[in-house]
Amino acid sequence: MERRMKWHQSLLLTWLLAAEKVYSAPQITSSASTSLKTQFPPAQNERLLIPEAQGYYPTSLEREGRTSLQPYPTVTNVPHNLNDLLHDLESPADLLDILLPDFKDSDSDSPASAPTTDSTSGADSPLHRPTGHRPTPTPTDIDENDDTDDEAEDLDDSPTSVSSTDRPSTATPNPTDSDTEPSETSNAATSTSSTVLPSSVTQMSGGQDVFVPLATGAIPPVVTSRGDHPVPKKGIENVNTPIETNKFYSGIFLGSQTNATFTHPYAVAWAKGSGTAQSYGMALWHNEANVVANGPTNSKIPGNPISYYVNPVGIQHLILSATELKASTVLTGENLLPFSADAVLKPDSGSSQRLTVPLVQGMGFVTGLYTNLQPLIQTGVFFRQVVTAASPRSGIFKYKATMEDGSIWLIYAVPQNGKDPNFQLESNTNFRGPAGWSGFVQITKNPSGDSGEKLLDGSAGVFALEAAISGTVNARTGTYQLSWAKSGTKTQDTPLMMYALPHHVESFDATTKSRMTSINLRTTTKGNAIAVVGETWTMVEPDLPTDMGFAPWSASAGNVNSISAAAQKVILAVAPTELNQSIDAQTNLNSMYYSGKALSKFATLVYTVNKLGGDPALAASALQNLKTAFSRFITNQQQFPLVYDTVWKGVVSTASYGGDSGADFGNTYYNDHHFHYGYFIHAAAIVGSLDPTWLSTSKDWVNMLVRDAGNSAANDPYFPFSRSFDWFNGHSWAKGLFESFDGKDQESTSEDTMFAYALKMWGKTIGDASLEARGNLMLGILRRSLHNYFLLESDNKNQPANFIANKVTGILFENKVDHTTYFGANLEYVQGIHMLPLMPFSGFTRRQNFVREEWDALFASTASTPASNVVGGWKGVLYANLALVDPATSWNFFAQSNFDYSWIDGGASRTWYLAYAAGLGGA
Repeated sequence: MERRMKWHQSLLLTWLLAAEKVYSAPQITSSASTSLKTQFPPAQNERLLIPEAQGYYPTSLEREGRTSLQPYPTVTNVPHNLNDLLHDLESPADLLDILLPDFKDSDSDSPASAPTTDSTSGADSPLHRPTGHRPTPTPTDIDENDDTDDEAEDLDDSPTSVSSTDRPSTATPNPTDSDTEPSETSNAATSTSSTVLPSSVTQMSGGQDVFVPLATGAIPPVVTSRGDHPVPKKGIENVNTPIETNKFYSGIFLGSQTNATFTHPYAVAWAKGSGTAQSYGMALWHNEANVVANGPTNSKIPGNPISYYVNPVGIQHLILSATELKASTVLTGENLLPFSADAVLKPDSGSSQRLTVPLVQGMGFVTGLYTNLQPLIQTGVFFRQVVTAASPRSGIFKYKATMEDGSIWLIYAVPQNGKDPNFQLESNTNFRGPAGWSGFVQITKNPSGDSGEKLLDGSAGVFALEAAISGTVNARTGTYQLSWAKSGTKTQDTPLMMYALPHHVESFDATTKSRMTSINLRTTTKGNAIAVVGETWTMVEPDLPTDMGFAPWSASAGNVNSISAAAQKVILAVAPTELNQSIDAQTNLNSMYYSGKALSKFATLVYTVNKLGGDPALAASALQNLKTAFSRFITNQQQFPLVYDTVWKGVVSTASYGGDSGADFGNTYYNDHHFHYGYFIHAAAIVGSLDPTWLSTSKDWVNMLVRDAGNSAANDPYFPFSRSFDWFNGHSWAKGLFESFDGKDQESTSEDTMFAYALKMWGKTIGDASLEARGNLMLGILRRSLHNYFLLESDNKNQPANFIANKVTGILFENKVDHTTYFGANLEYVQGIHMLPLMPFSGFTRRQNFVREEWDALFASTASTPASNVVGGWKGVLYANLALVDPATSWNFFAQSNFDYSWIDGGASRTWYLAYAAGLGGA
C-alpha cells in the first residue's frame, strides 16, 4: 500500500511545451525586452521537442513508460577523468595553476611528491598527472584572501590543513585492472588507494570521526557476481571503479545523455543538436520564478495550494561549445566522484581536442576547459548585447552579455598563452573565439548589479574541481565540513566562490557565515542559494539524538525505556495476535522492500514485548522464528537472491535481470536501496541487541548492505561512497539508473530517515562508534533539510508561498515538486508516505508544530479528509503519527476493543503503536 503498490500497468510519458519561439530572424542587437511566453497544449503520448522552443515542461508526474513500481527513472550524462583535463594545455605556471595534491603511495604512509610537468620540457610543456589519480591542491597552495574586492577582503578563511594520509577522503578508489568483481582477498589494508583531499579539509579536533570505514573487504561468498547489468555505461566504458548511481550527474551517462545536471543554482546539459542554436556543446541555464509553471489548485486543502510546480528544462541561456563540435560529437564522463564529475566533449571519439566541463555541486561558475578548439559561446535565449568589460586581473578577459530575457551574464576567458582572445559576436546566437585555442571560459549569472559584478570578478579565474567531506560528533554536537579543490589562474590570490543552500546557511559556523556574500540565486526546488567565498564550509548540528534507542523517544523526555503497568497489561494482551502471525510467510516474498519491512516489523514487535512489555518469555518463540526467517536472506535463498553487480558495482536484486525493469521497485537498477536495506539493517540491529551471539553469522551480510547504500569508505573497491545520501543536499535520492529530465527525486522522507536511524542503531549494536555517530549526524542534517524543503510549516521560506499549504512536498525532484505519489494522489497517501515507518526518530525529524499544522489542516474531524474516515493501513499510520502531538487520542484509537486489524500497515504492528503512544504519554 505504499508507493510501490498498484503500478502493474505502463505509464504514459507526456510533456508540456514550455515556450514558443519568440524570435524569427537572427539579430546582432535588439533594444526590445522579450520575456518567455509559456503555453500548455494538450498532453501528448511522447515528449514534445520543438527546436525553436526556449524550453519545455514535463507534466506533473514524469512517468516514463515504466512497466512497474520503480521510483523515478533518471537520465544523465557522465564525463570523467581530470587527470587528462588539461593534459594538452601548454600554460605558463603564472597563467594556469592546477593545484595538485599530495598523493599517498599505495605502499607508503607518507605523501609522495606532487606531480610535475614533463621533465623533458620547459615551462611550456603539457601538464601531466599520475594515471588514475584526481588532482587536488596541496596545503600550501591555498590562499583564500581576496585583495581585489572590498567585500571579499573581510571574508578571510584560513583553515588548518591536514595531510591526505590523516583520514579517508571521498574520492573514488583507483581503477581495478578489469571490469570484474574485485579479488576476494582484497581489503582496506592491502588494496591500492588514492586519498584525495582538498587541502582545506581539516581534521576537526575532538569527537568521533564519522567516516571511519566500516569494512572494505570481500563481500560474503553467498552473494555471487554477474557482469551483465541491463543498463550499459554510456561514455564511461573504461571506468572500472565503483560508480555513483544515485548522484546528481547521472544524466551524463544514461539514456540520451541529454538530461540536466542540477548543481544548484545552475543546470547543465549536453545540447546534442537541440534548441534554437542546434548546438552540440554543454548548455547551462538558470530559471527565475516568472518562468515556472504551476499546476492546478487543490480545493480540498485549506489555502487552495497549487498541486505542483515545475521549472522549464533546456532553455539554454548560454552554451559552452566549439566550432568543431558537430553531430559526430561524443560525450564521456570522467572523475565520477561523490560531489563532482567532469563532462568531456570531443569532436569525435578519437579526437585529442576536448572541452571539459567540471560539474560540482554548488559551483559558482560554469567552466569549460578547451584543448585546441575554437571556442563558441552560443545561446537559445539570444544575445541582446555583448560588450567587452574591464579585466578583473591580468590574463583574464571579460565580457558582459545581456540576454533577451533581461538577464545579465558575465563571461571570462582565460587563454593558455595569455593573449587577448578577442571573442566576436557574430549573431544573436553565436559569440566566437579564435581557432586552435587552449584555455578556459567561465560563465556566471549576475543578479546583483555592480556590487555583484565586483564580487564575481574577485573569484573569476578559479573553479572547483571536486569536494571532500569530513565530520565528527562530540557529545550531542555534530560538525561537518565541505571542502573544495580548486584550479585556475592566480589560485593563491583568488578565493573560490560556491553557492550554499538554505540548510547550509542555517548551520554555518561563525567563520563560514562571515564569508557569505550579497549574491543569491533561486534554485529549482530548494529556495535561494547564497554565494560564499572560501574553500571550506563548516556546518554545526547541535542537539543530536545520541540517547535515542529502540524505545519511544521525544525531544522533551528523550528515550522512554519503561511504560506504565496499565499500558503493559494492554500491550501484552494484544501482542499474541501479532506474535502468532507467520513470520516466515510474511517475509518470504519476491520483494526486498516488503521482506525488509516485515522483518523490521517483527523485530520491533519482539523488542516491544521483550523490553517494554517486560515479558521475554512471551517473545522468545517469535525471536527464534525471526532469526530463522532472516537466515533465508543471509544465506541468499530468497525468491530473488542478491548478486554483486560488477558493472556499476553494488549488491542488487536479481528481479529485473529477466527484463522487467520495475520489478521490486527497480532495486536491480539501484532504486531505493536505502529504503530497502534500511529495514534489514534496523531489524538486524534489534535481533543482534537481543541475542549478540547471532551477530557472528549475520554481521558481514548486514555490513554489506550498509556499504552498498551508505558506504563511508573512499577506497572501497566494491561500493561507491554514500550511494544514497547526498551530503550536499542534506538528504538521499531514491532514483537510480533511470533517465529523467527532472533529475533525481525522493518521495518518502521518513524512510530516508529510517536508513540513517538504522545505521545509528546497527553501529550501536555492533560497537562501531563511527557508524553510530554518522547515523546521528545524518539524523541531525535530515531534521534540518526536511524542515527546509519537504515538511512545510506555515512560515516556510524555501517552497513557493502558493505551495506550502500542502504541508509536504510529495515527490521532490531536482527540477520540480509534485504533491502526489507514484501510487495515487489521496491525501493519506501523499502525507502518509512521509510518516511511515513511525519510529523513535519520527519525533525528532517531524517537529511538533509541523505535525499539528498538518493534522489540523488535513486530518482533523473538521478537515476535508478526516483520519476517522480513511480506510486501510493508512488509517493506522495517521493515528500513530498523531501520537507525536496527541498521544492520548492515539492510544485510545489503538486500544479500542473493536479494533480492526485492516487499519495496520503491513510494515507495522498494533503492539508497537500502543507502546509508542504510551511512551509519549498516551497511557
